[in-house]
Amino acid sequence: MPPAKTDQLDLWAESGLDGDDQVMVDFLLPTGIYIQMEVPRESTIQHIKLLLWKEAQTYPLFSLLGEMEGHMFECVNQAAVHEELEDGTRRLCDVRPFLPVLKLITRNCGRAERILDSKIGVLIGKGLHELDALQDQEVKDFRSKMKQISEEKMQRMQLMSWGEWLRSCYSMPLEAGSLENLIDKHEASLKVSLHCTVTELMDQALKKWQTTHCPEEDIGFRSDYVLRVSGKLEFLFEDHPLNQCKVRYVVHSLFRINLVKGNKVNAEDAAKIQVRAGLFHGTELLCKTAVSSESSSRSEHVWNKTLEFDIAVCDLPRMARLCFAIYAVMDKVKKQRSTKNTHLNKYQTIPWVNTMVFDYRGQLKTGDIILHCWTSFPDELEEMLNPIGTIQTNPYTENATELHISFPEYSTQPVVFPAFDKGRGGKKFYIELKEIMERDPLSQLCENEKDLIWTLRYDCRENFPQSLPKLLLSVKWSKHEDMTQLQALLQIWPKLSPRDALELLDFNYPDQYVREFAVYCLRDMSDDELLQYLLQLVQVLRYEPYYDCALSRFLLERAQSSRKIGHFLFWHLRSEMFMPAVSVHFALILEAYCRGCIPHIEVLKKQVEALSKLKAVNELIKFGTIKTKTKQAHLKEAMMTYLCVCTYMNSKMKPLWIVYNNKLLEGDTVDIIFKNGDDLRQDMLTLQILRLMDLLWKEAKLDLRIVPYGCLATGDHSGLIEVVSSADTIANIQKTSSNMAAAAAFNKDALLNWLKDKNSGDALDKAIEEFTLSCAGYCVATYVLGIGDRHSDNIMVRSTGQLFHIDFGHILGNFKSKFGIKRERVPFILTHDFIHVIQQGKTSNTEKFGNFRQYCEEAYLILRKNGNLFITLFALMLTAGLPELTSVKDIQYLKDSLALGKTDEEALKQFRQKFDEALRESWTTKVNWMAHIVAHPS
Repeated sequence: MPPAKTDQLDLWAESGLDGDDQVMVDFLLPTGIYIQMEVPRESTIQHIKLLLWKEAQTYPLFSLLGEMEGHMFECVNQAAVHEELEDGTRRLCDVRPFLPVLKLITRNCGRAERILDSKIGVLIGKGLHELDALQDQEVKDFRSKMKQISEEKMQRMQLMSWGEWLRSCYSMPLEAGSLENLIDKHEASLKVSLHCTVTELMDQALKKWQTTHCPEEDIGFRSDYVLRVSGKLEFLFEDHPLNQCKVRYVVHSLFRINLVKGNKVNAEDAAKIQVRAGLFHGTELLCKTAVSSESSSRSEHVWNKTLEFDIAVCDLPRMARLCFAIYAVMDKVKKQRSTKNTHLNKYQTIPWVNTMVFDYRGQLKTGDIILHCWTSFPDELEEMLNPIGTIQTNPYTENATELHISFPEYSTQPVVFPAFDKGRGGKKFYIELKEIMERDPLSQLCENEKDLIWTLRYDCRENFPQSLPKLLLSVKWSKHEDMTQLQALLQIWPKLSPRDALELLDFNYPDQYVREFAVYCLRDMSDDELLQYLLQLVQVLRYEPYYDCALSRFLLERAQSSRKIGHFLFWHLRSEMFMPAVSVHFALILEAYCRGCIPHIEVLKKQVEALSKLKAVNELIKFGTIKTKTKQAHLKEAMMTYLCVCTYMNSKMKPLWIVYNNKLLEGDTVDIIFKNGDDLRQDMLTLQILRLMDLLWKEAKLDLRIVPYGCLATGDHSGLIEVVSSADTIANIQKTSSNMAAAAAFNKDALLNWLKDKNSGDALDKAIEEFTLSCAGYCVATYVLGIGDRHSDNIMVRSTGQLFHIDFGHILGNFKSKFGIKRERVPFILTHDFIHVIQQGKTSNTEKFGNFRQYCEEAYLILRKNGNLFITLFALMLTAGLPELTSVKDIQYLKDSLALGKTDEEALKQFRQKFDEALRESWTTKVNWMAHIVAHPS
């Protein structure tokens, strides 16, 4: 879509390309008076208000306006958000309203709060008035709780000294004397080490609480409580809202709903419409699906029928979700001839929608509800239902299919999901259990194996605690007794390592207590480790059916304790605000973060404004608004002056190359590429995994000199990429060494000679060693991840010798093809000119090549040991909407490349075969590179 006219005008005004310095603005006054007048583009908001006030004196009802200071401007900005404009030095061309319309509004007594709300709305890209307008009690309760927590945090921060504030924001260690005692509900003090962590503090306090006051009472997990700091640096325990005691009403009746009607069903006239409904716990279908009768009405389809499910209300799991699909039954003549989904041969699937059975308070839902359906429908879903889909209804209600249902009342009192009781189990051991527990997460369990795991659940706890996910898959979630037994186990289950606990946040494990246990384990993460997995932790918020959950609170707590974590949490959330399925959930967390970190708002606001300007510049260039060379020169000069942009690149999306001066780096510059039009989330995921591989290798004392440069998605198909300094592409290196483009790819001396030019003496030996190590790392990494589209323009080398790959548009074996023939026939890139560098230009130097091969094999075996972690991280991204990661079948590539399920000897044999294949077929890579260089000569 071309940029709006206002975008172009603003850019022209800033770059000096337009002579007209006036703009016509419509002003709306609180008295109902409308004034249209020209104002200078460069005027400040304060000056424009003075001009308006002078003009308004000539209009009726001016005396009703009162004092000028009692009013402020409001506009709709480029993000379609209402923004309040405070008087100040901000210019109209900086504000860039969506339309040249400014509304004058009256300030109220809550001016500071209005200003803060306005800032937050602009910052997160969703006006808080939109959240105010939602008639959703869960949203209201969550905002109220988070606002109270944030206000208390800000009050504590105001009492801090500068040193305390810095330690609070940047996670520095506490000084001696900053912790004195711990007080719980019963006012029992506890002496602790001044250097103990909050986690250790809570562990000790809970232990003393139980032994001192209530030794027989089940006090639950540490994650059931929060530590709140009072003004005197004392600590108070408060009940977690999800742990409140409620009366249990046992309902043995079968669960049922009333299917009322459907509106706006997009089907052919007189088509026979049916509704299918299923109860799921994760991806497990709890009982047989229920199907409605057929309706053949042309408009409104009315059923008014009860759908009954073969499961008692008392056996419903807490996280049960009710999934619907609406479809038209097709006659034999109109059946589709082929489709991926065999179910769709008989039925034409139309909309789907999901909802939880229990609300966020744990109460069984009752009464009428209207569900607005979604239409995008994944292939190969069981029973035509989409349990992994969002439980949010479609916010675009105007054209969405409406499904009216009603939940019955089983009691005069609310039916509340009960707290679990502790249970007891037997203890045996079977050798077969070990084999089952060592399988990868993608391995399926048969019913006999599930029964064995469940029977030996206490052996699992004692001998295979990291196998908790497999135990959870063995629970019969439709039996309340099994759920009670599981809760008893969770109370005494050993804490998992954070890496093992990540799997428990997958969609397959929706139980509230399981997810709280997972978060309890994650609290041991350092800030650096949390940043390593933050991308997945944000994505699995999609799996949380309720806004107030342990994971949301954990992320907010850690983000508000560390400015760096807060920065990345903000951008991971804001970059997906355009997605309707998560916009409310992510907006609520962003609002809570901003309220608790008000000093960070101004920094983030500058970043948002800078990105907005970069996007406008990019669109101006991309859509060819400026054509003459003179105006192009003026534009580049303006870009240099105002935006620190050196140039824009000639690829399709015209990315901007930006250069910043960094005072912290003593005058060094930071180069960044801004992309608008490309989805960077897959690159971001791939680089995160490369960073993890680098960490795992270093933990094993193997440094393969990986270059996982920075990459951050900041919005819908936009983001930033770090430019690695002192580096060039293989293509450029080859082209500069040859007079003929076609011959450049076959010059095996080009790369070695380039390194010789950049390094002399001992530095050359060091550079070749750097090249050898990094080449080994990327050979293994690109093979394991199935990274495709590897040509000489997306493999680079630094002057120091480090080789690295860029641009990860194809992963998990999705290799490009032309005319039905795969363009890449090698498992990874290992050309003879690479070997030429590794062997220092000497064909007889087989020892160097032997070392290189040993590095590759060692690196591969290290990754194999962590194969379950890689599978988990990709599985947690399944609903992110990445084009090449949409189902478990995509992750199967990792299982195959890592040879999971095989012995190390078998896996090493497989890798050696791939290594030899890469060497043997490297000539095909050179041919592809030649074709690429000829097709892209500059």
